[in-house]
Amino acid sequence: MRPLAQTLEVWGDFACFSRPELKVERFSYPVPTPSAARGIFDAIYCKPVEFRWQITQIEVLSLPRFIALRRNEVKEKVAVGSVEKWMSGREEPEPIWADGDRDLTGADTKGRTQRQTMALKRVHYRLHAEVRPWKGYESRLQGIEEQFRRRASQGKCFYQPYFGCREFPAYFELIESGASLKAPVPWDQDIGLMLYDVFDLLTPKGSYEQPCISLFRANVRAGVLIVPEYDSPDVLKPWGGE
Repeated sequence: MRPLAQTLEVWGDFACFSRPELKVERFSYPVPTPSAARGIFDAIYCKPVEFRWQITQIEVLSLPRFIALRRNEVKEKVAVGSVEKWMSGREEPEPIWADGDRDLTGADTKGRTQRQTMALKRVHYRLHAEVRPWKGYESRLQGIEEQFRRRASQGKCFYQPYFGCREFPAYFELIESGASLKAPVPWDQDIGLMLYDVFDLLTPKGSYEQPCISLFRANVRAGVLIVPEYDSPDVLKPWGGE
């Protein structure tokens, strides 16, 4: 049984799909990365031990418009292991302090930094994806697709989908087969090398572990970005591609 295309129309006020080569300031790609699009589908329905999402196509429904923002970002990150201990009650939660005096933080230094962000505003896309079951779960394909469609049609999600940064929420609507669709914008651009994903999508696992950066050459034609299969030689991976 071949997987059916699942389509979401997504929109929001702001988005930032950061270019990894810019370390100090955030500068967004003009369109979502496959990783960011996958994250939106994962937010609605995911079972990493059973399947993964393969983004196949991204349609741009409004021309990219940039906006310069200055944002406060905390300098530290919470370890996943710490969150698990907090959730189980084995340890008391410890906040990350953005600001505070010595009595609160134990130091006079600030826990935040200001970063310039070149983001996108008033974004609108149509995302296409397919379910890729892991070995042993092929018979679950139809059930997975039906569960996703039920959740998406009712606006359900495990957490709020977002456009690159969590403070930029993504609103979504499931597009049914045969629906009348808005045409993509007449826009062409050779983006060059673009981030594909930050994890190895060929390794089945219950949760993503070590980072594994992959890239591909992105070309938008008539407002459509075609995304190659992750196992395609068109996707550049640390171990040589194929």
